[in-house]
Amino acid sequence: QVQLVESGGGLVQAGGSLRLSCAASGNIISIHTVGWYRQAPGKQRDLVAALAYGDTTNIADSVKDRFTISRNNAKNTFYLQMNSLKPEDTAVYYCAADELTVGPLGAGSKRYWGQGTQVTVSS
Repeated sequence: QVQLVESGGGLVQAGGSLRLSCAASGNIISIHTVGWYRQAPGKQRDLVAALAYGDTTNIADSVKDRFTISRNNAKNTFYLQMNSLKPEDTAVYYCAADELTVGPLGAGSKRYWGQGTQVTVSS
């Protein structure tokens, strides 16, 4: 089991910055990928950024050059630094962690979610 606790959302003006944090606890050693997703009202939850073991990153085109994903292994925490925010970045942001699982049918993955944090960008 993995538990995730998010912090750092809020209201910011367009052009501003925010940093989201996600503290992980539990079976941390089994986590192979961490990421951030967002969901605007009436829309599906989409990937914003992901960071895999070996520091491979996957950043959505809509936020490339503005958002950065990183982690601090000593603190068991990962972050989403958001710069040059736009009103269209307004959404609930969720952190996620993928845990490696091994069972009778082989290796798999289980995803855990944070509670979500609201980010609102005013124009």
